[in-house]
Amino acid sequence: MIYLDHAATTPVDEAVWEAMQPYFRQAYGNPSSLYALGRQARRALDEAREQAAEFLGCRPAEIIFTSGGSESNNLAVKGVAYARRQQGRHIVTSAIEHHTVLRSCQQLEEEGFEVTYLPVDAFGQVDPAALAAALREDTLLVSLMHANNETGTLQPIKACAAVARARGIPFHTDAVQSAGFEPLQVDALGVDLLSLSAHKIHGPKGVGLLYVRSGIRLRPQIVGGRQERQRRAGTENVAGIVGFATALELAARHREERSRYIGALRDRLEQGLRAACPQARLNGHPQERLPHLLNLCWPGVEGEDLLLLLDSRGIAVSSGSACTSGALEPSHVLLAMGLSREWARSSLRFSLGHDNTVREIDTVVEELPRLVRQLAADGEPPAPPVSFRRAGAF
Repeated sequence: MIYLDHAATTPVDEAVWEAMQPYFRQAYGNPSSLYALGRQARRALDEAREQAAEFLGCRPAEIIFTSGGSESNNLAVKGVAYARRQQGRHIVTSAIEHHTVLRSCQQLEEEGFEVTYLPVDAFGQVDPAALAAALREDTLLVSLMHANNETGTLQPIKACAAVARARGIPFHTDAVQSAGFEPLQVDALGVDLLSLSAHKIHGPKGVGLLYVRSGIRLRPQIVGGRQERQRRAGTENVAGIVGFATALELAARHREERSRYIGALRDRLEQGLRAACPQARLNGHPQERLPHLLNLCWPGVEGEDLLLLLDSRGIAVSSGSACTSGALEPSHVLLAMGLSREWARSSLRFSLGHDNTVREIDTVVEELPRLVRQLAADGEPPAPPVSFRRAGAF
């Protein structure tokens, strides 16, 4: 199989697996227990927290371990909203956030909070000036993702965080897709909360973290225990957290070399596909993007159909569509960027990893255009969306 869906999940690194194994059968104690086996688990937990803090350039006490990026985003958005509801009931986010942020905001709206969903341009970026204009006296939180999980487009996080900080408003960023490719030192970014997930960087599933700057009030969403400084109840997943910390250390150590290698593969894939299929359209920013993500539209075809044909040939990619209640729904990200529903449904996301090879990329470049021509044989490709022509994205 040629696996090009690393943005969905990644294989666990061998070093990560080896680091985790002792905590399943030998050092399996509960880190809250006082006897030796518990203290052994506690030491491993403390060391992992220190490694995570080093990755982010923060203090270990500012790290909350969670079950993954989804919980981290929920805790950030709802935790701050509930803790600061006396200061206001207004939240600012964007129209292209991960559903864990959007659904959290929608749930808060049902409870009387107000949410502003900032628009994005044709490349999928938020304008810091639009953020500044959206802030109000009762704004209690801004949440903008570091890089989009569908297009890879990077947001101007430093500029946006500075806008919020000047008004004394906590700023959260979902950096799940950026880890391993972008520096995420929290002071340099200027953020107050940041979400990460282990399984996006060759760590185990079911583990994540939320960085919370000291002084930011947060209402716990899981209660009933004193773990994580009473901010997230539940016995910690020691084995998973140890694996997460190892994955973070490897990501930091190999970030530059892997980014160069994967970026070169991504460029080879993009150039090959667009040369073979000139009608293919790039979604996202052509320069300000993560090195491992490529999102293309294929006029006249359904992305889901193309995905299934690729799968039958041993090539795993992701479609921009999601199946909801039996109906294909186009990507909310691509719709927010100005694409028509027809174009959005024709998208595919390719996300590469350091284990991919030039030969695999060349195989995809050879195979995919034939499938596109097969699916589009009976239809004329639609005209590009007006917003894209105006922005000069093509």
